[in-house]
Amino acid sequence: MDFLESVNMAVKTLVANKLRSTLTMLGIIIGNGAVIATVGVGQGAQQFVAQEVQSLGTNLLFVIPGSPKAQSRPVLPPKTLVLGDAEAIASQVPTVKAVAPQLNARERVIYRNGNLPTTVVGVTPDFPMVRNFAVAKGRFVTDLDLQENSLIAVLGSEIATDLFGNTDPIGEQVRIKNRSFLVVGVMAPKGSTFGRNEDDVVFVPLSTAASLIVGNTSPYGTLISFISVTVKDEESMKLAQFQIENLLRLRHQITDEDDFTVRNQKDLQQITGAVTGALTAMLSAVAGISLFVGGIGIMNIMLVSVTERTKEIGLRKAIGASPQDILVQFTIEAVILSVAGGLIGITLGTGGIVLVSVLSPFDAGISTGAIVLATGVSGAIGLLFGIVPAQRAAQLDPIAALRSE
Repeated sequence: MDFLESVNMAVKTLVANKLRSTLTMLGIIIGNGAVIATVGVGQGAQQFVAQEVQSLGTNLLFVIPGSPKAQSRPVLPPKTLVLGDAEAIASQVPTVKAVAPQLNARERVIYRNGNLPTTVVGVTPDFPMVRNFAVAKGRFVTDLDLQENSLIAVLGSEIATDLFGNTDPIGEQVRIKNRSFLVVGVMAPKGSTFGRNEDDVVFVPLSTAASLIVGNTSPYGTLISFISVTVKDEESMKLAQFQIENLLRLRHQITDEDDFTVRNQKDLQQITGAVTGALTAMLSAVAGISLFVGGIGIMNIMLVSVTERTKEIGLRKAIGASPQDILVQFTIEAVILSVAGGLIGITLGTGGIVLVSVLSPFDAGISTGAIVLATGVSGAIGLLFGIVPAQRAAQLDPIAALRSE
């Protein structure tokens, strides 16, 4: 028998037992589909995280109150940063392009019958540029607003819609903490960043937030929640971080543990990327186990097939088929089952990726490498697990096989 004849006979045998062949392939189908879908969704998750980090702004550093150890312990972060720290960074660190301190508070904003809880953020004029926000209508906070502690507010797109519907809110008055604020602007939609809705927010001058909403409780200056710093270029990120840390240590007269933490945007992206990558690898490994289980299933069914086809094997040997011919045919059957199951699994996995892309924020991608790997693994599994039953079939004695019941 030549190779093509063996393939043709193997296909006819598998087609003649459609249900058994389908059940045999099931483990490979599930394993391949799971591997393809997991890798695709994992890559989509990594891209999503990268986009989330990038949406924060460009070349960003975040200065956060409290040391890295202190941040992991208390429910509320310690209050160690003041407005003077932000001003010192802006004026004394040459690698810094702009600085945006902010003071956050959770308050209710009221307009007529509307009464909604939201995040009130005290900011400076550089905030939109540093944090990559855009004003859709009206204007943002100005230096004059800061100097005069102006009672003005800029609404996030969602809070503007919830309070005013289709009405233009510019020029209207909203109440925050029993004070009337004039709405002077509405922000363009920003979306969510790491689970935080950036459109459900009200921006006010930082000086106003400190004196009238939060209250200034530090003898060293105006307390702030954290500082966003944009660096002139990506190459200067590490140097800027080093300079800011040294400056704040001098200002805070630190001799032991820092009472602040500087986070690098790139470090944040690497950490989150590593986490999603590890989860993808773990889930792919779990999915790969089902491929192994599918291979065992193929071996079991092929062993049963050898027992069922004992007379057929004996007859073929009696009319001249060599043990090599029997070995090749049974091996080909196992490989066909694995590859066919792999192709079906790839189709299902690809469909799952498309479905995830439609129903979730993840832009899941189809990985060519994963498809090639899964197909190769499927064929290898068929070859590996098909050898034992094929050898058993090839070693049958034709006379004993013909006499078997």
